[in-house]
Amino acid sequence: MLRNALEPWHLLVVVLVLVVLFGSKKLPDMARALGKSARILKSEAKAMKDDPAPAAPVQTPAQPSGTQTPITPTAVDSPR
Repeated sequence: MLRNALEPWHLLVVVLVLVVLFGSKKLPDMARALGKSARILKSEAKAMKDDPAPAAPVQTPAQPSGTQTPITPTAVDSPR
């Protein structure tokens, strides 16, 4: 069913539609930006793969009970 699904004339139609939609001046800039994004994504994926497994999260010590400040309710204007 999908045999020969992508023939050369399909690619020609896609390129023609891209040129009509974006213009021939914008296509090189778009291709450059796409390549730059792909390189950034590839380098970030490699960095994540090379990083060692994260250590257990560091727990901060709790404050002593004498240093906590009490919570006081605030005054709220009531509708009249």
